[in-house]
Amino acid sequence: MIHIKLQHSLFVLLLTLLVGERSSAQTKNVLPDWAIGGFVRPKGVNPIISPDTNSVFLDPMSNTRTKWEDNDTFNPAAVVKDGKVVVLYRSEDKSGIKISTRTSRLGYAVSKNGLEFKRSGKPVLYPDNDDQKEFEWPGGCEDPRVAVTKDGTYLVIYTQWNRKVPRLGAATSKDLIHWKKHGPIFQDAFNGEFMNIPTKSASIVTQVKNDKQTIMQINGKYFMYWGERNVYAATSVNLVDWTPLVDAEGKLLKLASPRNGFFDSDFTECGPPAIMTEKGVVLLYNGRNSNGTRGDKRFGGGAYSAGQLLFDKNDLTKMIGRLDVPFFRPMEAFERKGQYSSGTVFIEGMVWFKHKWFLYYGCADSRVGVAVHDPKKRTAPDPIED
Repeated sequence: MIHIKLQHSLFVLLLTLLVGERSSAQTKNVLPDWAIGGFVRPKGVNPIISPDTNSVFLDPMSNTRTKWEDNDTFNPAAVVKDGKVVVLYRSEDKSGIKISTRTSRLGYAVSKNGLEFKRSGKPVLYPDNDDQKEFEWPGGCEDPRVAVTKDGTYLVIYTQWNRKVPRLGAATSKDLIHWKKHGPIFQDAFNGEFMNIPTKSASIVTQVKNDKQTIMQINGKYFMYWGERNVYAATSVNLVDWTPLVDAEGKLLKLASPRNGFFDSDFTECGPPAIMTEKGVVLLYNGRNSNGTRGDKRFGGGAYSAGQLLFDKNDLTKMIGRLDVPFFRPMEAFERKGQYSSGTVFIEGMVWFKHKWFLYYGCADSRVGVAVHDPKKRTAPDPIED
């Protein structure tokens, strides 16, 4: 069992309270030197992936030909392979009446320039007639994050949804098309203590070295941040079996939580793979604003915007920086109109490509968008107000 000193949790709580007092005073959006961005939406490009009523495949659950991406396409993962960007995006069919009641599958799209994509027409990861039926039927495979090791093994950690309990599951591949499912990532840790609790949104730590972004090891272990309402952490020696970090009482160690008066007053949900930088580990995350009095009234109630956290590179559980306002928020019409009408930019994929950062995100839980940050250009983040 990995025990982390309780002082870290107290430190995070104190830092959150201190930062919280400054939220409403910020009127201009300026990023600190450790943050990544700002990101620019390329003109005339978005949305890059939208629902397709012509895509059909033979569904193993029903044994019928199914229009698997005709309702919504959103929440994408992204990785670079052979000099091209590959996006694995979540799709929903029309089998239900609202989100989480339909079946989700992961589609495949590839691009030479990171902006214009060609889709495969068939899902590459989906609820199949396999040993994961218990965890994936009938809800499917949702919200992936993908990254690659130095030896070219691709890892996707996604949500297995059986419409009872959402669980983080892992799968590996050498080509991003054929996947080996390994099942729930917490099934063995602590004798299965965290196997049957809701778990979502895993962001493994990566680094850019020799112009390539790959999964890194810290002291012989892989490290990831995860969580939907709070930010937690876990370690692994093989990428598919993970051990959550716990505090002195054996409870999940909270590294960051929602803050009253902020854009992330309701949720702090992990985004794309985290990045090790000279300043520390930067974790981009999705913050949901509260509909009530706890939220930041400058942003819409229920809206998802994107923030960033900075963790000490010598202690990846120690938060040392946090944005007070989002660097990326719903602004365009396609980010505010869809099955999630409160407005959503839900970031899940970010890749280092052609010496720039390409950020891929879900738009109102209905489409996929892209935004680009060029480190050589000084670009402002999204403004705080329209």
